[in-house]
Amino acid sequence: MKSPANNCAPANQKGIVLLEGLIAILIFSIGILGAVGLQATMIKANSDAKYRVEAGLIVEQRISRMWVDQLGLANYSELAPGTDISAESGLPNGRRITIRGDVANCAGDLSCFVVRVTWQQPGDDAEHNVTSVARITGGV
Repeated sequence: MKSPANNCAPANQKGIVLLEGLIAILIFSIGILGAVGLQATMIKANSDAKYRVEAGLIVEQRISRMWVDQLGLANYSELAPGTDISAESGLPNGRRITIRGDVANCAGDLSCFVVRVTWQQPGDDAEHNVTSVARITGGV
């Protein structure tokens, strides 16, 4: 009589399914961590773009006001460190500086204005800025 067939795996094959499962979980976990890192980078880039657009809008509004009020151009100068605009703009640590006749950008021309908006994102050491140079003629 034949003995019943032994369906057990050989001794050197025990635990291979468990090892394959652990390797699959490791590869999956690395993929998930990569996706989480990508999401964090996208959120940071999105908030940076939002702040940059907001700062550009503030600069353009300032220049527009100066174009409309050409007789009061002398009243628009704001020297460093500038005016705190954090509360009204939503820019973290936001400051606006308006310089009339800046030597570096305008060579002392009083019809030339440099408007700079700076901000510092939370958790970031670098100060970001948007700067625009405009020549406004016709005023005093």
